[in-house]
Amino acid sequence: MSKFLMFISLSLFLASCQNSPTNKAENSIHSVTSPISIDSMGLTLIHEHMLVDFIGADSINSDRWNRDSVTAKVLPYLMEVKKHGVRTILDCTPSYLAKDPLLLKALSEKSGIQILTNTGFYGAVGGKYLPDFVQTETAEQLAERWIAEFENGIEGTGIKPGFIKISVNEADPLSAIDQKLVRAAAITHLNTGLTIASHTGTWNTAIQEVRILQEMGVKPSEFVWVHAQAEEDFENYRKAAELGVWISLDGIGWAIDPYVDRLVFAKENGILGNVLISHDAGWYDPAKPGGGDFQPFTNIFEKLIPILTEKGFSDQDWNQLLVKNPKKAFALGR
Repeated sequence: MSKFLMFISLSLFLASCQNSPTNKAENSIHSVTSPISIDSMGLTLIHEHMLVDFIGADSINSDRWNRDSVTAKVLPYLMEVKKHGVRTILDCTPSYLAKDPLLLKALSEKSGIQILTNTGFYGAVGGKYLPDFVQTETAEQLAERWIAEFENGIEGTGIKPGFIKISVNEADPLSAIDQKLVRAAAITHLNTGLTIASHTGTWNTAIQEVRILQEMGVKPSEFVWVHAQAEEDFENYRKAAELGVWISLDGIGWAIDPYVDRLVFAKENGILGNVLISHDAGWYDPAKPGGGDFQPFTNIFEKLIPILTEKGFSDQDWNQLLVKNPKKAFALGR
């Protein structure tokens, strides 16, 4: 066992000793199998995908994939990353892109990894993955749908979301539809406590979302700036951290080099406490034979950690990025 995994194991043991039955319920979050203690999340990957179907909202249908086939393909990758100490994964596949809570439940039960799914809609790619009713419904009506999933479960499954996932297009100003999605997310958060993770890109777009949330009474610390690795001006990371925004560097499954400099900057400037990391890896694609090639969830452990450890990152830094920050970012009612 590596020094880092030994450190994580000790940290988790101490956390479990500090958990009392009286505070367990108020510190819980919904996984796809049951409510779990926020302190049980442990080593967490905050942005991964088991299944994604890019056919579009007008054609998506669960008949396009077989759950048993997807499970057989994905499970070995979950077992592989479990060996690195991962206890929790947030599946970021949104509605109308093949979000399948029952598949995630089966994968969680078979792997022993806690999996969280989401509520919300994906507005990027020109609205290809938005159902038609998004055009006519108000932000309040969209939020009612998402709040109902939190209260009653997703599409009759009884499985409840652990966070809100939306996305917007890069634009200044944001389109009316994208602004509506952000407002719907704000209303949902205010009624549920769920953290808002938004597929975004550059800070110029993210700050527009933050301003809308602030106008609606949502703290920036409830917002995860997804795909912040698209930002080229590192000083904007400092600005985001000063506001309390979570800076999500989440494409590590596909490259390593762009993340090294960003994380070194974060450490040197004292903002690691606002950074989240993940792979955005996977995934089974129903449009490809056998689900296509699957990108593993292991680059952080096998490539990034050795590189940055040589540059002075400590076990405490990795604990901050992979245990403390996810727990703080996605806890309800902070």
